[in-house]
Amino acid sequence: MTMLEVRNVTKRFGNLVAVRDVSMSVARGELRAIIGPNGAGKTTFFNMISGYFPPTNGSIWLEGQDVTHVPAHLRVGMGMGRTFQITEIFPELTVHENVLTAAEVAAGQTLHMLPNRNDARRANDVAAKMLAMVGLATKADRLVGELSHGDQRTTEIAMALAQNPRLLLLDEPTAGMGDQETYEITTLIRRLHREQNYTIILIEHDMRVVFHLADRICVLDQGRLLAEGTPQEIAANETVQAAYLGQAA
Repeated sequence: MTMLEVRNVTKRFGNLVAVRDVSMSVARGELRAIIGPNGAGKTTFFNMISGYFPPTNGSIWLEGQDVTHVPAHLRVGMGMGRTFQITEIFPELTVHENVLTAAEVAAGQTLHMLPNRNDARRANDVAAKMLAMVGLATKADRLVGELSHGDQRTTEIAMALAQNPRLLLLDEPTAGMGDQETYEITTLIRRLHREQNYTIILIEHDMRVVFHLADRICVLDQGRLLAEGTPQEIAANETVQAAYLGQAA
């Protein structure tokens, strides 16, 4: 079954065409990577998928439902979770409080100053479960601002998971990390995909991560879809090598 279908989307900002006529279909349970040089349109493409702005042309479908003009906060309620290129956390709160806040939002508790005891217990249970899933249970009472960059990224992933997504969008999850932190985040993403069966789309510059994790890869270049295929097909694609992989080598 198709989880996400992007149909011929284009995004213009005045005279600038950031994304031009790109289509993509992601199956339920798939891990899809989106790669490309800086300025290729990757984050703009992500922003359209997640609802931060609508495409100028084209449409976006989530599990068979047209969400092209559904705003980002409503797409969360429809099963779409996202992390960002710049980590979005509350550094002055603890790890548990960050994830609990996300769980409360997902449960619709934000308008209730005093949620009932059962709702509060369920949100706490969700937060605890997500922290255990990502391996941060022992750091639940630490202030997020005191944690390493890798643990802050992991906290953000736990916050996204606490909103009960069926589709998880990860924008450069290993950006700014050393080898050990990259290994730990890669291991977490692989486990979420293979053991927890999340459908995942990620933007990533580290080709070691991409080729280690992805079922299929989309390559964007200058706002266009340059190539799409398995890691083996992309690695063997001479056009991709010339436009991107050859530069990175």
